[in-house]
Amino acid sequence: MTTTAIRPRAATALTTVLCGITLAACGGNAETARPQDSTTPHGYVEGAEEATEPQLRLVAAEGDGRGVRVVDLLTEDVTDLPGGDRVTGAVTDGRFAFLSGGGRTRVVDSGAWTVEHGDHNHYYRTRPGGAGVVDGTVTGAWSDSDVTALAREDGTTVVLDREKLEAGEIDERETIDGLAVPFEQHLVVAGGDGLAVRERDGGRVGDIDATCGDPTRAAVTTRGVVFGCDDGAVLVGEDDGEFTGEHVPYPEGGPEAGAFHQRPGSETVGAVAGKQGAWSLDTGEGTWTLAESGPAAAVTATGADGPLLVLTEDGVLHAYDAETGEETATAPLLDRGADGVPDGVTITADTNRAYVNDPATSTVHEIDYHDDLRVARTFDLDVTPSQLVEAGR
Repeated sequence: MTTTAIRPRAATALTTVLCGITLAACGGNAETARPQDSTTPHGYVEGAEEATEPQLRLVAAEGDGRGVRVVDLLTEDVTDLPGGDRVTGAVTDGRFAFLSGGGRTRVVDSGAWTVEHGDHNHYYRTRPGGAGVVDGTVTGAWSDSDVTALAREDGTTVVLDREKLEAGEIDERETIDGLAVPFEQHLVVAGGDGLAVRERDGGRVGDIDATCGDPTRAAVTTRGVVFGCDDGAVLVGEDDGEFTGEHVPYPEGGPEAGAFHQRPGSETVGAVAGKQGAWSLDTGEGTWTLAESGPAAAVTATGADGPLLVLTEDGVLHAYDAETGEETATAPLLDRGADGVPDGVTITADTNRAYVNDPATSTVHEIDYHDDLRVARTFDLDVTPSQLVEAGR
């Protein structure tokens, strides 16, 4: 494993960009400090440093397995991790990247994460590295302080011990039939037997009074867990220990949504909507809004007060009002030919920036979606970024 520094092609002054992507005071490298012997910060992991601001990183993987690069968005250092099997998909739980291909999923520790603690957060960083391999193709990943749940293409979810994963060890607690998501110290499971709530040790708490046919996708929002169903979505919430389910049907004639994509910590999710465009699902209002962009290659929602971002098959990035579906900005981004945007191109977003991988030019574009989709930085990589996730949030 090696670490190098890259010089991005910046569209604005670097100092301004770094101020924009952080949530705390500006200042080049993050100020970090090891915990004192007398106290242990909430969420601390042995060997990590606590920082004063989010430690955001990108994990980019070469499709043919040639290599993985972890880009530190504060320092611009790049850590080189070795390649392996082909990579055809990538998801993250906020810290770990799960790179799937060839019927297996490689686990990469980005070395950056955020821990919520009441009315504030704790931010940590450590060295990136490998954390093992899981059987199957992982299509979704969610974690809490005790477990990491990995949804697989075959309709099962493998539950890992979180503490051991943070130590670089894969310890599979159990495999669940259906889609299982950690929520409020429990697991919410959607499968052939309906929706149910379980204890994390396997005990069944009860059923959710809602129906979800063909649950193949899910997201965790500030309102609860939302499952994608064949006729819309079901939102599972919790209040004072009671779990409830709310059905949110598609508008009449609306196309089925694809995989959910969102800024972590938001109440909205985005999804490709067939050939018509993209969906924005507001879980607070319980409404779907269609952005009629035409065929979309990648989508993400940035939050209730932020735009729905859509990359269309012609390589143009669009911003839409998430409530009305009206277009608010466009920016040509990827130079695409007749074949359109390649598989694996994605949009990942945090509170201030979005990132789009461009395999054709071996670059990743940083987008200021609050400023008419301005390209703030473009990172040149020495591998093709066929798959991309953002970690540290």
